Amino acid sequence: MDLATITRKIRLLEIQSRKEVAGLLAGEFRSAFRGAGMEFEEVREYLPGDDVRSIDWNVTARQGKPYLKRFREERELTVFFLVDASASERFGGFPESLGDLAARLCAALAFSAVRNNDKVGLMLFTDQVEKFLPPAKGPSHAMRLIREILGHTPASPGTDLPMALDWLGRTLKRRSVVFLLSDFLAPGDFRLPLQRLAQRHDVVALVLRDPSLDTLPQGGLMHFRDPETRQEFLLDTSCPATRSAYQRRLQQEESTLTRQLLSLGVDPLPLALGEEGTRKLAAFLKRRIQRRAREH
Repeated sequence: MDLATITRKIRLLEIQSRKEVAGLLAGEFRSAFRGAGMEFEEVREYLPGDDVRSIDWNVTARQGKPYLKRFREERELTVFFLVDASASERFGGFPESLGDLAARLCAALAFSAVRNNDKVGLMLFTDQVEKFLPPAKGPSHAMRLIREILGHTPASPGTDLPMALDWLGRTLKRRSVVFLLSDFLAPGDFRLPLQRLAQRHDVVALVLRDPSLDTLPQGGLMHFRDPETRQEFLLDTSCPATRSAYQRRLQQEESTLTRQLLSLGVDPLPLALGEEGTRKLAAFLKRRIQRRAREH
Protein backbone atom coordinates (compact mmCIF):
# COMPACT_ATOMS: atom_id res chain seq x y z
CA MET A 1 0.00 0.00 0.00
CA ASP A 2 1.17 3.54 -0.72
CA LEU A 3 1.48 6.14 2.04
CA ALA A 4 -1.79 7.89 1.14
CA THR A 5 -3.76 4.62 1.33
CA ILE A 6 -2.18 3.70 4.66
CA THR A 7 -2.88 7.15 6.09
CA ARG A 8 -6.52 6.99 4.96
CA LYS A 9 -6.99 3.51 6.47
CA ILE A 10 -5.43 4.61 9.76
CA ARG A 11 -7.73 7.62 9.98
CA LEU A 12 -10.81 5.50 9.24
CA LEU A 13 -9.74 2.92 11.83
CA GLU A 14 -9.23 5.63 14.44
CA ILE A 15 -12.72 7.06 13.88
CA GLN A 16 -14.37 3.64 13.78
CA SER A 17 -12.49 2.36 16.84
CA ARG A 18 -13.31 5.38 18.99
CA LYS A 19 -17.02 4.92 18.19
CA GLU A 20 -16.84 1.20 19.00
CA VAL A 21 -15.00 1.81 22.27
CA ALA A 22 -17.59 4.39 23.31
CA GLY A 23 -20.39 2.00 22.35
CA LEU A 24 -20.03 -1.78 22.19
CA LEU A 25 -16.77 -2.11 24.13
CA ALA A 26 -17.36 0.60 26.75
CA GLY A 27 -16.57 -0.79 30.18
CA GLU A 28 -16.37 -4.40 29.00
CA PHE A 29 -12.62 -4.40 28.46
CA ARG A 30 -11.70 -3.36 31.99
CA SER A 31 -14.11 -5.83 33.60
CA ALA A 32 -13.02 -8.75 31.41
CA PHE A 33 -9.31 -8.43 32.15
CA ARG A 34 -8.99 -6.53 35.40
CA GLY A 35 -7.03 -8.60 37.86
CA ALA A 36 -4.76 -10.19 35.28
CA GLY A 37 -1.91 -8.58 37.21
CA MET A 38 -1.56 -8.70 40.97
CA GLU A 39 0.73 -6.79 43.33
CA PHE A 40 1.99 -8.19 46.65
CA GLU A 41 0.56 -6.20 49.56
CA GLU A 42 1.42 -7.90 52.88
CA VAL A 43 1.84 -11.09 54.88
CA ARG A 44 -0.57 -11.54 57.77
CA GLU A 45 -1.51 -14.26 60.23
CA TYR A 46 -3.95 -16.88 58.96
CA LEU A 47 -7.53 -16.56 60.24
CA PRO A 48 -10.23 -19.27 60.17
CA GLY A 49 -12.05 -19.14 56.85
CA ASP A 50 -9.08 -17.80 54.85
CA ASP A 51 -8.15 -19.56 51.61
CA VAL A 52 -5.48 -22.12 52.52
CA ARG A 53 -4.05 -21.81 48.99
CA SER A 54 -2.72 -18.36 49.98
CA ILE A 55 -0.61 -19.67 52.86
CA ASP A 56 3.05 -18.56 52.69
CA TRP A 57 4.80 -21.74 53.80
CA ASN A 58 8.22 -20.12 54.21
CA VAL A 59 6.93 -17.51 56.69
CA THR A 60 4.76 -20.17 58.34
CA ALA A 61 7.81 -22.36 58.94
CA ARG A 62 9.79 -19.45 60.44
CA GLN A 63 6.99 -18.23 62.70
CA GLY A 64 5.68 -21.60 63.78
CA LYS A 65 2.08 -20.69 62.91
CA PRO A 66 0.28 -20.16 59.59
CA TYR A 67 0.66 -16.91 57.66
CA LEU A 68 -0.70 -16.03 54.25
CA LYS A 69 0.14 -13.63 51.45
CA ARG A 70 -2.26 -10.90 50.45
CA PHE A 71 -2.35 -9.35 47.00
CA ARG A 72 -4.20 -6.46 45.42
CA GLU A 73 -5.15 -5.95 41.82
CA GLU A 74 -2.82 -3.75 39.83
CA ARG A 75 -4.39 -0.46 38.86
CA GLU A 76 -3.34 -0.80 35.24
CA LEU A 77 -2.93 -3.54 32.67
CA THR A 78 -0.25 -4.20 30.12
CA VAL A 79 -1.90 -5.29 26.86
CA PHE A 80 0.29 -6.83 24.19
CA PHE A 81 -0.53 -7.74 20.58
CA LEU A 82 1.42 -10.61 19.02
CA VAL A 83 0.54 -10.37 15.32
CA ASP A 84 1.34 -12.85 12.55
CA ALA A 85 2.66 -10.84 9.57
CA SER A 86 3.45 -13.79 7.28
CA ALA A 87 2.38 -14.08 3.63
CA SER A 88 -0.87 -15.91 4.40
CA GLU A 89 -2.04 -12.89 6.43
CA ARG A 90 -1.92 -10.73 3.30
CA PHE A 91 -4.34 -13.04 1.52
CA GLY A 92 -8.07 -12.38 1.42
CA GLY A 93 -11.15 -13.06 -0.66
CA PHE A 94 -12.96 -9.94 0.58
CA PRO A 95 -12.18 -6.21 0.27
CA GLU A 96 -9.86 -6.60 3.26
CA SER A 97 -7.02 -9.05 3.92
CA LEU A 98 -6.41 -10.97 7.12
CA GLY A 99 -3.78 -8.35 7.94
CA ASP A 100 -6.43 -5.62 7.61
CA LEU A 101 -8.71 -7.61 9.90
CA ALA A 102 -5.88 -7.91 12.45
CA ALA A 103 -5.34 -4.14 12.32
CA ARG A 104 -9.07 -3.48 12.80
CA LEU A 105 -9.27 -5.77 15.85
CA CYS A 106 -6.08 -4.38 17.37
CA ALA A 107 -7.36 -0.83 16.89
CA ALA A 108 -10.59 -1.53 18.81
CA LEU A 109 -8.75 -3.31 21.62
CA ALA A 110 -5.88 -0.79 21.79
CA PHE A 111 -8.21 2.19 22.11
CA SER A 112 -10.20 0.30 24.75
CA ALA A 113 -6.97 -0.15 26.72
CA VAL A 114 -5.92 3.47 26.22
CA ARG A 115 -9.34 4.62 27.46
CA ASN A 116 -8.59 2.74 30.70
CA ASN A 117 -5.10 4.28 30.95
CA ASP A 118 -3.47 0.90 30.25
CA LYS A 119 -0.27 0.26 28.32
CA VAL A 120 -0.25 -1.35 24.87
CA GLY A 121 2.60 -3.01 22.98
CA LEU A 122 3.14 -4.84 19.71
CA MET A 123 5.26 -7.56 18.15
CA LEU A 124 5.00 -8.42 14.45
CA PHE A 125 6.51 -11.76 13.46
CA THR A 126 7.04 -14.04 10.49
CA ASP A 127 9.78 -16.65 10.87
CA GLN A 128 11.65 -13.88 12.66
CA VAL A 129 10.82 -10.92 14.88
CA GLU A 130 9.94 -8.17 12.39
CA LYS A 131 8.93 -5.33 14.72
CA PHE A 132 8.75 -4.79 18.48
CA LEU A 133 7.06 -1.83 20.19
CA PRO A 134 7.48 -1.83 23.99
CA PRO A 135 4.25 -1.23 25.95
CA ALA A 136 3.40 2.42 26.52
CA LYS A 137 0.36 4.59 27.24
CA GLY A 138 -1.57 7.16 25.27
CA PRO A 139 -3.58 7.58 22.05
CA SER A 140 -0.52 8.54 19.99
CA HIS A 141 1.18 5.26 20.90
CA ALA A 142 -1.97 3.32 19.98
CA MET A 143 -2.01 5.11 16.62
CA ARG A 144 1.63 4.21 16.02
CA LEU A 145 0.81 0.58 16.79
CA ILE A 146 -1.96 0.52 14.14
CA ARG A 147 0.28 2.33 11.66
CA GLU A 148 2.97 -0.34 12.09
CA ILE A 149 0.51 -3.17 11.46
CA LEU A 150 -0.97 -1.58 8.31
CA GLY A 151 2.25 -0.21 6.85
CA HIS A 152 4.68 -3.02 7.62
CA THR A 153 6.29 -4.86 4.71
CA PRO A 154 7.52 -8.24 6.00
CA ALA A 155 11.10 -9.25 5.32
CA SER A 156 10.10 -12.93 5.13
CA PRO A 157 6.98 -14.78 3.89
CA GLY A 158 7.28 -17.67 6.37
CA THR A 159 5.91 -18.29 9.87
CA ASP A 160 7.62 -19.55 13.02
CA LEU A 161 5.01 -19.38 15.76
CA PRO A 162 7.02 -21.34 18.39
CA MET A 163 9.94 -18.91 17.96
CA ALA A 164 7.65 -15.89 18.38
CA LEU A 165 6.03 -17.31 21.53
CA ASP A 166 9.40 -18.17 23.10
CA TRP A 167 10.82 -14.75 22.22
CA LEU A 168 7.88 -12.89 23.72
CA GLY A 169 7.91 -15.11 26.83
CA ARG A 170 11.54 -14.15 27.47
CA THR A 171 10.89 -10.47 26.77
CA LEU A 172 7.69 -9.72 28.73
CA LYS A 173 8.72 -9.36 32.37
CA ARG A 174 5.41 -8.08 33.74
CA ARG A 175 2.23 -10.16 33.70
CA SER A 176 0.21 -9.02 30.69
CA VAL A 177 -2.89 -9.65 28.62
CA VAL A 178 -1.56 -11.06 25.34
CA PHE A 179 -3.68 -11.11 22.18
CA LEU A 180 -2.25 -13.56 19.64
CA LEU A 181 -3.61 -12.82 16.14
CA SER A 182 -2.88 -15.48 13.54
CA ASP A 183 -4.48 -17.92 11.12
CA PHE A 184 -2.36 -20.63 12.81
CA LEU A 185 -1.45 -22.02 9.38
CA ALA A 186 2.13 -22.57 10.38
CA PRO A 187 4.63 -25.43 10.64
CA GLY A 188 6.09 -26.46 13.98
CA ASP A 189 4.56 -27.51 17.29
CA PHE A 190 3.55 -24.37 19.15
CA ARG A 191 1.90 -26.12 22.12
CA LEU A 192 4.75 -26.08 24.66
CA PRO A 193 5.85 -22.43 24.13
CA LEU A 194 2.20 -21.31 24.15
CA GLN A 195 1.56 -23.23 27.36
CA ARG A 196 4.58 -21.58 29.00
CA LEU A 197 3.37 -18.15 27.89
CA ALA A 198 -0.17 -18.83 29.15
CA GLN A 199 1.15 -19.88 32.57
CA ARG A 200 2.58 -16.38 33.10
CA HIS A 201 0.14 -14.24 31.10
CA ASP A 202 -3.54 -14.05 30.21
CA VAL A 203 -3.49 -15.19 26.57
CA VAL A 204 -6.34 -14.81 24.08
CA ALA A 205 -6.02 -16.34 20.61
CA LEU A 206 -7.86 -14.43 17.89
CA VAL A 207 -7.98 -17.07 15.15
CA LEU A 208 -8.29 -15.22 11.82
CA ARG A 209 -10.15 -16.98 9.00
CA ASP A 210 -10.92 -16.33 5.36
CA PRO A 211 -14.33 -17.88 4.50
CA SER A 212 -13.42 -18.00 0.81
CA LEU A 213 -11.10 -20.89 1.69
CA ASP A 214 -13.90 -22.96 3.24
CA THR A 215 -14.73 -24.55 -0.13
CA LEU A 216 -12.66 -25.29 -3.19
CA PRO A 217 -13.47 -23.32 -6.35
CA GLN A 218 -14.96 -25.49 -9.10
CA GLY A 219 -12.47 -25.17 -11.92
CA GLY A 220 -11.40 -28.68 -12.80
CA LEU A 221 -7.64 -29.28 -12.59
CA MET A 222 -6.14 -26.27 -10.83
CA HIS A 223 -2.68 -25.28 -9.63
CA PHE A 224 -2.39 -24.07 -6.04
CA ARG A 225 0.58 -22.44 -4.34
CA ASP A 226 1.27 -22.01 -0.65
CA PRO A 227 1.94 -18.25 -0.14
CA GLU A 228 4.53 -18.95 2.55
CA THR A 229 6.44 -22.04 1.38
CA ARG A 230 5.84 -21.40 -2.37
CA GLN A 231 5.11 -25.12 -2.72
CA GLU A 232 2.83 -25.88 -5.70
CA PHE A 233 0.40 -28.74 -6.14
CA LEU A 234 -2.36 -29.84 -8.52
CA LEU A 235 -5.95 -30.65 -7.51
CA ASP A 236 -9.01 -31.79 -9.43
CA THR A 237 -11.47 -29.32 -7.88
CA SER A 238 -14.44 -30.79 -9.76
CA CYS A 239 -14.02 -34.20 -8.08
CA PRO A 240 -16.72 -34.65 -5.36
CA ALA A 241 -14.41 -36.87 -3.27
CA THR A 242 -11.66 -34.24 -3.34
CA ARG A 243 -14.05 -31.45 -2.36
CA SER A 244 -15.56 -33.53 0.46
CA ALA A 245 -12.13 -34.55 1.78
CA TYR A 246 -11.00 -30.90 1.71
CA GLN A 247 -13.96 -29.75 3.82
CA ARG A 248 -13.58 -32.64 6.29
CA ARG A 249 -9.90 -31.84 6.72
CA LEU A 250 -10.64 -28.16 7.27
CA GLN A 251 -13.30 -28.83 9.91
CA GLN A 252 -11.07 -31.35 11.66
CA GLU A 253 -8.17 -28.90 11.81
CA GLU A 254 -10.40 -26.13 13.21
CA SER A 255 -11.87 -28.33 15.95
CA THR A 256 -8.42 -29.71 16.83
CA LEU A 257 -7.00 -26.20 17.13
CA THR A 258 -9.84 -25.11 19.44
CA ARG A 259 -9.32 -28.14 21.70
CA GLN A 260 -5.57 -27.55 21.82
CA LEU A 261 -5.91 -23.88 22.74
CA LEU A 262 -8.42 -24.59 25.51
CA SER A 263 -6.24 -27.39 26.92
CA LEU A 264 -3.30 -24.94 27.11
CA GLY A 265 -5.31 -22.39 29.11
CA VAL A 266 -5.81 -20.06 26.12
CA ASP A 267 -9.17 -18.49 25.24
CA PRO A 268 -9.85 -18.96 21.49
CA LEU A 269 -12.03 -16.62 19.46
CA PRO A 270 -12.43 -17.34 15.71
CA LEU A 271 -12.96 -14.20 13.63
CA ALA A 272 -13.58 -14.23 9.88
CA LEU A 273 -13.35 -11.69 7.08
CA GLY A 274 -16.72 -10.10 6.44
CA GLU A 275 -17.94 -10.55 10.03
CA GLU A 276 -18.76 -7.80 12.51
CA GLY A 277 -15.64 -8.49 14.49
CA THR A 278 -16.24 -5.87 17.18
CA ARG A 279 -19.64 -7.37 18.06
CA LYS A 280 -18.03 -10.79 18.42
CA LEU A 281 -15.31 -9.23 20.60
CA ALA A 282 -17.94 -7.56 22.79
CA ALA A 283 -19.83 -10.85 23.22
CA PHE A 284 -16.56 -12.61 24.01
CA LEU A 285 -15.69 -10.03 26.69
CA LYS A 286 -19.14 -10.39 28.26
CA ARG A 287 -18.68 -14.18 28.46
CA ARG A 288 -15.35 -13.65 30.22
CA ILE A 289 -16.97 -11.29 32.71
CA GLN A 290 -19.70 -13.83 33.46
CA ARG A 291 -17.13 -16.59 33.88
CA ARG A 292 -15.03 -14.46 36.25
CA ALA A 293 -18.17 -13.73 38.32
CA ARG A 294 -18.88 -17.48 38.63
CA GLU A 295 -15.27 -18.19 39.62
CA HIS A 296 -15.37 -15.60 42.38
